[in-house]
Formats: sequence, structure tokens, C-alpha cells
Amino acid sequence: QVQLVESGGGLVQAGGSLRLSCAASGRTFSPYPMGWFRQAPGKERECVAAIGWNGDSKYYADSVKGRFTISRDNAKNTLYLQMNSLKPEDTAVYYCASSPRGFRVVAGEYEYWGQGTQVTVSS
Repeated sequence: QVQLVESGGGLVQAGGSLRLSCAASGRTFSPYPMGWFRQAPGKERECVAAIGWNGDSKYYADSVKGRFTISRDNAKNTLYLQMNSLKPEDTAVYYCASSPRGFRVVAGEYEYWGQGTQVTVSS
């Protein structure tokens, strides 16, 4: 079992930045690829970024490329999402997730989830 706790969400004006963190505990964090997902009201949960177990493999949704950066610190069992140039359409609940099955970008293939943190971007 892996427990995940997100933090760092909040209210920010368009053009601003936020840094999300996801602290992991339980089973070993480092062998598992991780992902950041978001879900806006009435929309499906989508993968915004994913990272391999050692950080070499990365995926970004087209909507966030060049603005968001995913990273991880295996020594601290922590996953990060640096979000710059935020837009109102980035408003959503953001979740981190762990994928023991390997590098994935589909929500249904992730096994462990955090409780989510709200990000609201005002125009």
C-alpha cells in the first residue's frame, strides 16, 4: 500500500504560479512511476504529467507543455508539479497517483491516489 498526500493548491491569478507537492509513505516510493491528474467539474479526470521511477521518462499533456514541470525526489519520497503561467482553464482538483504497473498516462491504470488539492485560477 502507498499513501499519498497532496499539498500546495490554492487560489492564484491568471499568469501566476503554484507548486504542488505529493508526499508518499508506505511501500517503497522510488520504483513506481507517478502522475499528476486533474479533474474539473463535469469533466473526466485527465493526466497532465507523468514521470518514470527515476525521472528519465516524462509525459505532459499538450495543454500544459511548456508551463508545467513534473519532478520527483526519491530520497524525500516526494513528487512535485511546478505550474507556471496558470490559466483559468487550469482550475481543477489536482491528484497525484502511483502506478506499480509501470509508466502510464491513463487514470484507470493507476492504483494509488491522493485525496486531491484544489487549484483555482482567477481571470
